[in-house]
Amino acid sequence: MRGGTLPVNLLADEQSINFLPTSIIVAGWTGRDQAAVEHHIDELKALGISPPSRVPLFYRVSSSLLTTEGEIQVVGGGSSGEVEPLLLKCRDELWISVASDHTDRDLEVFSVAASKQACAKPCARQLWRFADVSDHLDELVLSCQIKEDEQWVMYQQGTLAHIRPLAELISRYPLVDDSAMLCGTLGAIGGVRPACDYRMSLHDPVTRRSIEMAYHVRVLPLVQ
Repeated sequence: MRGGTLPVNLLADEQSINFLPTSIIVAGWTGRDQAAVEHHIDELKALGISPPSRVPLFYRVSSSLLTTEGEIQVVGGGSSGEVEPLLLKCRDELWISVASDHTDRDLEVFSVAASKQACAKPCARQLWRFADVSDHLDELVLSCQIKEDEQWVMYQQGTLAHIRPLAELISRYPLVDDSAMLCGTLGAIGGVRPACDYRMSLHDPVTRRSIEMAYHVRVLPLVQ
């Protein structure tokens, strides 16, 4: 282990890979449509969060935050998840999957960087080779459902055409072996809000295959 980081067990081409991340980057404000970026900034501004100094921004978080566990623990009820494409550099090859940039919204009011460090980043176990989808990336569909009043509702949905080209993001912040990048998200349907149960997917309409993940949020009390 490096720095206390545990391996993340992933599945690629039906083979198990123990990914031991040394660097995790969270790319923010990555919308391709400037109007959509402003919409997301306005969503967060309504929560008291200051606008970014420039777009996109690249935040570093602890390499121990990436997890495939089905439950994460957070302090207080002010956090929420965001579905994002996930790029990994492993075995000198680039892979794509899906992850959640789960963020402490209460802390985000004071520091976006600290708010991203405060929560685990759930990800799917399955990987696709980036080369296998690179010619139709814009057609891939991200979706996120949350459970509200015991019903699953659509929270985010759209294609990667709404996010800056992934190749552009990693050209600005190159990935080295054993590193990963969460590449930005879509606007929330009905506004950004907390939830305790999430279902997320990355769907390829060309090959008709999907990567899916789900996780539960266990809220810990601020004080005991």
